[in-house]
Amino acid sequence: MASMRFLAVFLFLTMPMAAFAACEGRDQRGDLPNEVRAEMERAAAAIPYPEGNHWVATRGNTVLHLIGTLHVNDPRMGLAADRLEPLIERASSVWFELNPADLAAFEREVMSNPKVALITEGPTLIELMSEEGWKRIAQALAERNVPAWMGAKMQPWVLGAVLSLPPCLLRDPEAKQGMDKRLSVLADMHDVPQHSLETGAELLALFTATPIEEQARELEMFADNLGADADQLATLSAMYFEERHAEFMEFSRRDAIARSGLSPEVFDPLWDSFMVTLVEGRNRNWMRHILDIRDQTAVIAVGAGHLHGESGLLNLLALEGYLLERAAF
Repeated sequence: MASMRFLAVFLFLTMPMAAFAACEGRDQRGDLPNEVRAEMERAAAAIPYPEGNHWVATRGNTVLHLIGTLHVNDPRMGLAADRLEPLIERASSVWFELNPADLAAFEREVMSNPKVALITEGPTLIELMSEEGWKRIAQALAERNVPAWMGAKMQPWVLGAVLSLPPCLLRDPEAKQGMDKRLSVLADMHDVPQHSLETGAELLALFTATPIEEQARELEMFADNLGADADQLATLSAMYFEERHAEFMEFSRRDAIARSGLSPEVFDPLWDSFMVTLVEGRNRNWMRHILDIRDQTAVIAVGAGHLHGESGLLNLLALEGYLLERAAF
């Protein structure tokens, strides 16, 4: 099965994003034919736990508040964070995908270790891609004021991450003030311990397991997906604040295949690989830590796309005997 590591990086970084002042756009769902919109909504409704950014899972004396997050800033987050502050204040612990200290360490490792972020030996991306493919990548780099020669020496997964962010986000100093960051600030204010559900090494392994030649091929295949525009971000943001994360994922899948120009026979295995590795696999790894939380009230704040589905955190907790109840967000 194809690994689809580049698309995984692209979606991992862009699906949780929101449009805000620097990236004003419109909700693209209004452009969809009624039958397509209905089909998308039906597909989402058939998925376990398709809605809700705040769920409470209870088993005995253990109470877990699962919060679906956006990783990038949106002005509407302020009120939501204010509503969640009493919950953070009362919690015994708060768990993130990576807590601030571990996230900072991961970013330092990527940026400071040449062997992690750069191609230090062998052919560059110019040599690993077709002339036309590299031309499209170089144009995307120019739009972000990144010299092509520099991009050519980046590891494909790093370059994909850089190019996945539209220029309007890169120019905004508040871009990283997402829900995760806001909840972390509240935890600091109330002296609540913060933990990570995974390590930076585990995350890095997901992005580097595939040979560089395959990563470069996938980067070229999905060059047209690079740099999600303001309308995409506005659409995903609207679905987040409507708390419709399964529809959010279904829209992303349909948008990705349309932009890629690939046939369903080629695209679907790549999408399935992304789901297995970057969503389902991580969820199951996180469950090892979550199930160790006992006899306390804890907050678990992760990207909203990790909540729904057969292998989503909510369903996995239900299978472990937790009683689930949707709560106000």
